[in-house]
Amino acid sequence: MSATAAAELPPLAPQCERWLNKFSDHLRYERGLSDHTIKNYQRQLTQIALNLELNRWDELTQSSVKRAMAIARKQHMKARSIALRLSALRTFCQYLITNNVLSSDPVEGVQAPKADKPLPKQMSVEAMSALLDETDDEEIVIRDQAMFELMYGCGLRLNELTSLDVFNITNDRQIRVTGKGNKQRMLPIGRKAHAALQRWLTVRSNWGATTEPALFISKRKRRISNRQVANRLDAMALRQSLGQRVNPHKLRHSFATHVLESSSDLRAVQELLGHANLSTTQVYTHLDFQHLAKVYDTAHPRARKK
Repeated sequence: MSATAAAELPPLAPQCERWLNKFSDHLRYERGLSDHTIKNYQRQLTQIALNLELNRWDELTQSSVKRAMAIARKQHMKARSIALRLSALRTFCQYLITNNVLSSDPVEGVQAPKADKPLPKQMSVEAMSALLDETDDEEIVIRDQAMFELMYGCGLRLNELTSLDVFNITNDRQIRVTGKGNKQRMLPIGRKAHAALQRWLTVRSNWGATTEPALFISKRKRRISNRQVANRLDAMALRQSLGQRVNPHKLRHSFATHVLESSSDLRAVQELLGHANLSTTQVYTHLDFQHLAKVYDTAHPRARKK
């Protein structure tokens, strides 16, 4: 809701206004929330009170809360925005119960609509090759190529990449990775990634970090940060005139999609990615289906548009 739209809203009933102000003070002084967060709570709760034409907050019932969510849907609010509105109301109602304004929680049992989980974005094999096939003998570019070949070649998370130490690399072209929950997994290093990594290790000592165990270091002789990695990937994409935004997560998603398209082995992709649950990996089957559907639409004689 814009500031102009907020200014045009009619005033709340006095009791509703008074308790909303008290709640805002509670969020500001007792919970230490930011002004931005507090204003968002105020907007959501004000809109609920106006939509339901409340005179007092104790008029809230489970039925009226469900009606407020239905009104939000009619206003074409996205599922994620409706969930945020319900969350704000849930927090406010707990505050009202604590202060004896409500005797029970009207939000209890009301479920937020499920937001569609956006599919991860990936790059094509051709775009990935265009990104990584950079020929430059500058040491910082050699380091960058090693980082991104390894990230794409092993499907690493950003934190997994930056937390790697030199001793995590084994002699048999494998690397020990520590993922979420400190769970370790061994990953094979592909030919391209291995070559880039060896090239980096031959110049790494020139950077003078004799006591730093980190595999990838900055020019300040310290472990490279997540932000630095993201910035260097941006710079590489710009140099290669890729024509699209690239972030570290996109390399991991591309790895998963390309391996799944080639192998159709969901369990193997799960192990390589370090996913605890197969359901997390299954999102890539949707991407794979999109790829197959596109091939079908262009190749099948009964699907082609004339």
